[in-house]
Amino acid sequence: MLTSGDESYKAVSRLAVGVAPDQALDVTDPESWIGLDFGVRELARQWPELFHSNASPSGRRLVWGPDASLPTATWPRKPSDAELALALCHPDGRIRGAALSHAAERPALLALVVIRCTDWAGPVRDQARAFLAETPPHRLAAHAALILRVGRRSRGGFAQELLTEALRVAPAAQVEALLNSGDRATARLAHRVAVDRRLLRGPRLARTAARHPDVVVQDLCAEAAVATLGEGTIDEFTQVVVPLLASRQSWVRAAGVTALRRAGRHADAEPYLTDRSAVVRACARWVLRQAGTDPVPLYRALCADPTARPAAAVGLGECRVREDAELIRALLTHPAPGVRACAVAGLRALEAVNVDDVRPLLDDLSAAVVRQATTALLPWADRLPQELLHGLLVKDRPRHQRVAAVRLLRAVGVHAEV
Repeated sequence: MLTSGDESYKAVSRLAVGVAPDQALDVTDPESWIGLDFGVRELARQWPELFHSNASPSGRRLVWGPDASLPTATWPRKPSDAELALALCHPDGRIRGAALSHAAERPALLALVVIRCTDWAGPVRDQARAFLAETPPHRLAAHAALILRVGRRSRGGFAQELLTEALRVAPAAQVEALLNSGDRATARLAHRVAVDRRLLRGPRLARTAARHPDVVVQDLCAEAAVATLGEGTIDEFTQVVVPLLASRQSWVRAAGVTALRRAGRHADAEPYLTDRSAVVRACARWVLRQAGTDPVPLYRALCADPTARPAAAVGLGECRVREDAELIRALLTHPAPGVRACAVAGLRALEAVNVDDVRPLLDDLSAAVVRQATTALLPWADRLPQELLHGLLVKDRPRHQRVAAVRLLRAVGVHAEV
């Protein structure tokens, strides 16, 4: 139920006393327009007399036609922007349809026309769509966030497709203006169109992939940046590949590693054999193999002293050479916690987990080691002594050990709490 404290109620009240829409609500926020549309309908449901008498939330009469008691499709005079905004949200389809006939003269109310494109009344919806189809691309772009928001509705595809097509033919500056939009869906669409239209060069795509906060944009730009390699005279390795390799996002780094092959720098993939991300390690192995280099001997050499690069143990396990199980198993007692954790992960990747070897690590002081050991032992939880697990639940035990015990006990149907 809408109350006087709700922003939608306040917006309706302001419009009812003639306040201009840009003063009555935040016209830059799609949710404000959606809230206004909902607010008018909700108030009409809660207090029908507001729309069929001389009363209003503010004491000012709401006139929709010559006879306020019967909503009609005509006005005795030209409606103001405030009146027209309310009419475009009115629960009576005749009023909404009549309001749309004035919308062409009121660009400030285009947001409500966008919403009416998803109207449940077919004639109103068709009228709004016909009007929106004649709208210049720059005005559609200004309401991109709202269009994409209502585009999620069952009848919202029309406006969304119209916006997409408009951006495909709009001047490049209009598309670029949306690239840094704070609305996630808008930024994604703008980047997708910009990539399709080849508006962005490789270095900019690489920088965007490395720095943009949205993972969809990161992946899109990373793939597009790699596709530009070999097309220009720029220093592609420095300006395209290096920014990708420096990203904190694993999929972007993976794209950078893969790009090393196109850049002809296969050997530069070697440091990424021990990346913290499995997908990056896999890409590094692929790049090296494309140049005829077997990563297995490299991993074995790194495992001789894995302190600086602990992921060598898991990388070796991912190569799935069964003879390396003993080499990895020997690292379960390594003094560095990172190496012990990666050794457990390597045995899991190699499908060579031995319960008796891994079980002592449940008592490890490192949370990372215990997490890996717990995950490795879950399939064999029924082979673990319950007295051991209950012993890990003692209150003076570190929390990560108690969590491990709970997970393993629950795996065999025993209820336990941390």
